[in-house]
Amino acid sequence: MSRVEKLVAELCPDGVEHKTLGDVGKFIRGNGLQKKDLADSGVGAIHYGQVYTHYGVWAIETKSFVSPELAKRLRKAKSGDIVIATTSENDEDVCKAVAWLGKDDIAISGDAYIYNHKLEPKYVAYFFQSEQFQKQKIRHITGTKVKRVSGESMAKFSIPVPPTEIQREIVNVLDSFTKLEAELEAELEAELEAHRRQYQYYRDLLLSFDERMLGASKQASKQASKQASKQASKQASKQASKQA
Repeated sequence: MSRVEKLVAELCPDGVEHKTLGDVGKFIRGNGLQKKDLADSGVGAIHYGQVYTHYGVWAIETKSFVSPELAKRLRKAKSGDIVIATTSENDEDVCKAVAWLGKDDIAISGDAYIYNHKLEPKYVAYFFQSEQFQKQKIRHITGTKVKRVSGESMAKFSIPVPPTEIQREIVNVLDSFTKLEAELEAELEAELEAHRRQYQYYRDLLLSFDERMLGASKQASKQASKQASKQASKQASKQASKQA
């Protein structure tokens, strides 16, 4: 039995309570911030498009800023709030969310909502990625070319609300997986970049047709054979694991 299961058995013997997002928080729509307003310094800001392209599950720093003068007129997310991009070109991306964990309040653009709530911030952000959330979301998407979900609709969505201790333990588990995924992606990207440089080196050398070409051809063949052997070994290992 995992620690989460033990905590649920101990703290929720009758099951985990479900509430609507509107019961445990409120949705506030962003206003007035356009992409052309973004700057490299000033008051932190998140444009809804950046939620898709730049941010993960949580953030402590913003990529962009706005002038202090403009910031005074904009609605802001406080530390612990969730920033939700509620406009997208496809069903999958709409309602992508990021938990704001920075110290300062930040400005939020229109086509985004601030969710101010009473729960563990990362727990809510992870919930927005879950199948349970996605199934509820799909019924409330409007528009054809541009997909939208309103704050009024999201307020009706059901969310499991275990005690804070369980929420935090779930976050710890999911954070571990997120960290591992990022590390694996970094390793794969580094390996891919090394192969890319190797390919470029041999391509340019082999096509130069000078005295180095013959030696380069033999070395390239050895490298290709080594990589093929390594890949075959990985495939065999995976197959053996499946059969086991």
